[in-house]
Amino acid sequence: MSENRVRRVAEQIKKDISQIISSELKDPRIAGITSVTEVQLSRDLRYASAYVSVYGTEEEKEEMLQILTKASGFIRSEIGKRIRLRYTPVVNFY
Repeated sequence: MSENRVRRVAEQIKKDISQIISSELKDPRIAGITSVTEVQLSRDLRYASAYVSVYGTEEEKEEMLQILTKASGFIRSEIGKRIRLRYTPVVNFY
């Protein structure tokens, strides 16, 4: 698959994940300042690695990572609604 397409899809997924975290997740434990710094996709667009930066203590960072891991199914379904791909990528947070 074209490197340009993989890069464009990764950038769009990054924007969508940022928007989903900030506006659509209803968990009250979500930290105030959370940003998605990078998204890396596999060449077949089936797996995405999202790198997240959280401003806060180490405990808040660990808790936010657990929240995002639990919400990964919801985030994947929202990405599937926003981006037309044959396979919606499985998102792992780091």
